[in-house]
Amino acid sequence: MNTATVSMAVTPTVLSTFLSHYLNRKPLRERPTAHLSYDEGLHLIRSFLEFASHHTVEDLQAFTSQWVPHPQWVKVDQVEVPETQLVEAANVLQEQLGPDGIKKVGGRNWWQWRKPHSPLKAEWIEMKADYHERKKTGDPGKRIMLYVHGGAYYFGSVDEHRYQMQRHARKLKARVFAPEYRLAPQFPFPCGLQDCLAAYLYLLTIQDPTTIVLAGDSAGGGMVLSMLVTMRDRGIPLPAGAILISPWVDLTHSFPSLSGDCPLDYIPKHGFHHKPSKAWPPLNAEEYALLAEQAAKDTKLDQTKLMKPAAVEAKNLPQDLGQLNATQTEDTKSLATSVAETSYISVNLDGKEVKLKEQIQMYTTNELLSHPLVSPVMQPSLGGLPPLLIMTGGGEILRDEQIYLAHKCANPSKYPPPESAMNESAQDQIKRYKPTDVQLQVWDDLCHVAPTLSFTRPAKYMYRSVAQFGAWVLARAQGTGIEILDDDAISVISSSSSSSDTDGANRATKDQVKADEGVKSEVGKAGDPLPPFKNHMIRQRVSRHGVISPLAPPSELPGCTIDRNDIGVVKEVPVRRWLEVRSQFDKRFASVRAKIHKRRLKEMAAGYVGFDGETPPPAALASRRKVGEDLKEKKKVKSMGLALWSLWGSKHDEATVHREHEADKAPEMKVATAEEGEGARSPSDLDKQEKGAAKKELRKIRSRSKSKSKTKIVRDESQIADEDGANENTLISILMAKREGKARENGPPPSPGSNLLTPDYFPPETGVTGKRPIVSGIAVPFSLNNEADTASMITLTSALDHPSRVASPRPLSPETDAVATTSAAVVAAATEKAKDEVVDPKVIKEQGPVGTSLETTAISENGEAKESDTAPTTPRIIVDGAAANLARPPLETFVTAQEDLPTTK
Repeated sequence: MNTATVSMAVTPTVLSTFLSHYLNRKPLRERPTAHLSYDEGLHLIRSFLEFASHHTVEDLQAFTSQWVPHPQWVKVDQVEVPETQLVEAANVLQEQLGPDGIKKVGGRNWWQWRKPHSPLKAEWIEMKADYHERKKTGDPGKRIMLYVHGGAYYFGSVDEHRYQMQRHARKLKARVFAPEYRLAPQFPFPCGLQDCLAAYLYLLTIQDPTTIVLAGDSAGGGMVLSMLVTMRDRGIPLPAGAILISPWVDLTHSFPSLSGDCPLDYIPKHGFHHKPSKAWPPLNAEEYALLAEQAAKDTKLDQTKLMKPAAVEAKNLPQDLGQLNATQTEDTKSLATSVAETSYISVNLDGKEVKLKEQIQMYTTNELLSHPLVSPVMQPSLGGLPPLLIMTGGGEILRDEQIYLAHKCANPSKYPPPESAMNESAQDQIKRYKPTDVQLQVWDDLCHVAPTLSFTRPAKYMYRSVAQFGAWVLARAQGTGIEILDDDAISVISSSSSSSDTDGANRATKDQVKADEGVKSEVGKAGDPLPPFKNHMIRQRVSRHGVISPLAPPSELPGCTIDRNDIGVVKEVPVRRWLEVRSQFDKRFASVRAKIHKRRLKEMAAGYVGFDGETPPPAALASRRKVGEDLKEKKKVKSMGLALWSLWGSKHDEATVHREHEADKAPEMKVATAEEGEGARSPSDLDKQEKGAAKKELRKIRSRSKSKSKTKIVRDESQIADEDGANENTLISILMAKREGKARENGPPPSPGSNLLTPDYFPPETGVTGKRPIVSGIAVPFSLNNEADTASMITLTSALDHPSRVASPRPLSPETDAVATTSAAVVAAATEKAKDEVVDPKVIKEQGPVGTSLETTAISENGEAKESDTAPTTPRIIVDGAAANLARPPLETFVTAQEDLPTTK
């Protein structure tokens, strides 16, 4: 594969799409394909994947990993993740897998092996303007996006996806960190997961977790979710949030949308197939047994017997993927000591129970397809994670599993795993972790990972949503405002260049959608407030114009109504489609497959370098390393095809950066010379006028650019409510009603004359000194149940209209039994005995200790209390209309120090 062959393959598609787009405009009008650029991009990717299937996996990997130059306004730096983080990530994964998982994977060490001189590399991607601004202030960066690229786990690269990452960086004013993780089938599960975990652990050594947002598309989205679950279970600090764009989270293909037709998507409904090669497809158990037998007998290559490809065999086998190995024969099991074979999958086809011999997915063996770290929808609970944004295309083939994923995160108890997986550990996870807050957006009729078509109008709206959510989670995690680009006047979403409809038709369609669906808002952008979460979800349906409407209830969504026991079970329709195309490939490439078998026989006779006691998967490069083989990575070469694609995808960003640069420019000024002003006003007068006008115009431009087209401050506005469904913006009346309802459930309020005002009573909700505690939903400006640090923290008790609102500070001395008086009574008593005089300290010393100026009781010789004759009458304390039998505490007299002030001579 190269640029020339790919261009020749896709050019007819581009031309035919252009013609059909205008000849058949009516059927496309109400769909995203109404935009010519979207229609062209969709068919181009579909044509490319079809062309790539007739080449080997290695060819596709080499083509998509070529070097792609980046624009001059983007700064790219390459780094290497230290070995320390790789080892730490491996230890974390071993703990997460457990003994049973390590056994199924095939060992502890083979998946940690890397090619010689091939460290884990990653790229920092950032706008140059943001970089220079950050360096001026010495800011290390408080907005980091760790982006895991997609590609079905077996192709793609950071170079190929950089044009998408740079837009995320521009929109969010962030630094994007993108790891070059190892790809299947040469490095199957859990190789890539180890690399991505190591990348995050490396970030934790240089960044605070509150500054990090995870993001991923397709397989990268599934990888991000497995990372989050692992970090949650292992106690690793979680990031501020995560963004999952069309995540692939069910490798068993068990949801309904996989069995339907998806004409608006480019993902092949029959799965991914490729010309046979050394890397793919791997040997199944019978093929490996035959080659092993021939290698043992030193069979000559020209006498090699090859098996006729047979993908299925009619036998009754268990449906549970976890029991697949139990169906292997004794001969097959004996081979497991050297290499792990492809396990069988049992499925019902045409009323017959058949077993599928071939490995279906390149990422892992058939036995591990339903493993929770491979298919995250099989996790017992997806609660306890940071806020998530899940974006799915309404026309993509994977939409049902993504919609199910969002609801499972927000309500783990309602969407438990299958009954066969509900053990004590699963039940404990469901109870332990709180629901995850999720914003789910289903975009009408859009394809898989629509931001790939970054030059289209719908994709531009999606980038805005990503920036809006990313800014909010960072502001929420850091507890501060986040300055973000307000790009309404800078980043323009045009309609004429990307749509075949007229502007009038677009407006009519948009208005019709609003009228039909009751739309009240449009897709936000960075700087706009996020809507509040309801039941831990923001459920949105978004049109191709960026117009938001409510999503249908879960009871009407196929992904949410599927039987829990059907999740993770391979279905008939996807398998049938896969087998039909596989049969065609076996016939077409039969000779190629025979040559590969002969080559493998020769390699097996020479011997492989293995791992002691471990059984790597058959497709893993670690299981078929030859002695003395050179496995160094080849040097990357520039790809003209990917460069042109990236240029097309970066066109909008380049125009935006140019407009932003122009907005920052100072206005041009021309100073009149003395000759030009001769005969008119004096040059000094003209100079003053020129400077004044220039300054006025400069202030006007700067004010306009900053207020309308430059930045906004994003803050958390308590979109996530507490367990009671209340936040800081909830009305006091609503809070009080909820508290009163709880009080009635817990018991009657305290009766008059009870211990409400005694030192033994403490309100149920108290704060700490210097902070505002909450009493029945009302924030009070003083501390409760704590010793006061300053005089400003001491307050008098106020009898309010509700008993539970009464707040009493602690006694200021052991002799004081309670503070129970009104402010009016204190003022009256103090006024009666107050003296406006300065006491001399020398006189105080001669008189001895001074008693209290207001005495309420006196102690007799026999210890009984008697009322003082000179004491004034103490005001009675009234609580809820009844007199409280409590004594007012005595007031103390404080002596001020005498000051020696200088006198004038």
